[in-house]
Amino acid sequence: MIIRRGLHARGFRFRLHDRKLPGRPDLVLPKYRAVVLVNGCFWHGHDCALFRWPKTREAFWREKIGGNVERDRKNLAALKSANWRIAMIWECALKGRQRRDAGDLIDALTSWLSSGDTKLEMTGFR
Repeated sequence: MIIRRGLHARGFRFRLHDRKLPGRPDLVLPKYRAVVLVNGCFWHGHDCALFRWPKTREAFWREKIGGNVERDRKNLAALKSANWRIAMIWECALKGRQRRDAGDLIDALTSWLSSGDTKLEMTGFR
């Protein structure tokens, strides 16, 4: 919601979870040919302070999270091949001790949308 509110307040209009695109990206900005993915660090296996492998049912969780990572890889490849610009914002950029300032995060995302860059990835400070 932080990302949605911030972009909307700055005049950006977007669609939510477009079923026509691989992986149903969180935000789709057709005018900029851009998608924004907001990924949870646990569910998408991000290597950060917020991710910990569960101590119980380890085999289940490794298969589940590994499948999510593989599906993400395929969806990103499909979006790239369809010439979509991709911004990936990790949960650690929004939560935890290493989070970024919400205004700075929206500033960076706004600048990226206005640029011609094809990729943006934002994580928490390390």
